[in-house]
Amino acid sequence: MKDPADFLSTLNIDLYPEEVYAFTPKGKVITLPRDATAVDFAYAIHTEVGHTCVGAKINGRMVPLKTKLKNGDIIEIVTQSGHKPSRDWLSFVKTSRARNKIRHWLNEQESGKAIELGRKMFEKEARKYKQNVRELLESENLLTLLPDYASSTVEDLLSAIGYGKISAKQILARISPDGLKEPAPEEESKIASVVKRVLGLGTDAKLQVKGFDDLLVYRAKCCNPIRGEEVIGYITRGKGVAVHSKNCPNVQNLLYDADRKIEVEWAGTAPSAEAYAVPLTILTEDRPGMLAGIAAAISEVKSNILNVEARTADEQGTIDITVEIPDMKHLERVIASIKKLDGVYDVARSTRVVNPTR
Repeated sequence: MKDPADFLSTLNIDLYPEEVYAFTPKGKVITLPRDATAVDFAYAIHTEVGHTCVGAKINGRMVPLKTKLKNGDIIEIVTQSGHKPSRDWLSFVKTSRARNKIRHWLNEQESGKAIELGRKMFEKEARKYKQNVRELLESENLLTLLPDYASSTVEDLLSAIGYGKISAKQILARISPDGLKEPAPEEESKIASVVKRVLGLGTDAKLQVKGFDDLLVYRAKCCNPIRGEEVIGYITRGKGVAVHSKNCPNVQNLLYDADRKIEVEWAGTAPSAEAYAVPLTILTEDRPGMLAGIAAAISEVKSNILNVEARTADEQGTIDITVEIPDMKHLERVIASIKKLDGVYDVARSTRVVNPTR
């Protein structure tokens, strides 16, 4: 297909301004709403193509997944086996099909993690009070309690615990046949319940919080700390503990309220599937091939690219790129790989200076 515009005219279709007609490489017409992106196109082809898309070629040229499509574009979706949808896609997809498919996938993942987390929290709390976990989870007392918490199954209840909607101790107090006997003071002085946020910390990645039970812990979006770097916690109002990198520029703004500072640390061994979205800003020469070279350098150290935006000014290129990183050491390898390229001036992790988290 040499000229998509000519091909469009031969179809004798009445083009509505609210629709875009794009094509697969084999010439199949895909109708999408105006401002639809390459991700919308991928999901229009097949759910699995959407889930595993990592890039797109429009008229033979590689473009970011968030690129808006135009009439007559020929789209080739680049997929990668094992790749997963990104929550960031929800901010730019246009079609309800793409949005629903992404949300459905995310909800399934989050629900499973929440149930697993809730079970671990329940087991930890039960052991703390020397209760038999299996007997409690199979007890009639627990089943009778389900409607009180808008739950139809035990998994629903565990999910609510995992999401922080209710506490494990609250449930134990109601179903334990002999009530809860408070543990000895020396037991309470040990590290209390360790809770991870279901979104963003991976299956077994944990942050330890000393002296607190049932706290919701989440990574601050301004710096997105990753395993292996020093972190600091800040108790927010109603949101749990926000965890920042100690190098985050916002930390100094938070320290004025020292009472809300709390020590946190990474705990346990990171699972192989754990990954974090890390934004980088790269300054380069303004010349052809820079983006392709950077993509190859990142691929060489086995990292996925989640999003890319490039711009030029005063003969200098600025590339904002988000990559999947399992830990701090891997991030250092990615940065080193990019810095080796000719024409790369600087590579830095992106952070945002924001008002203190309340």
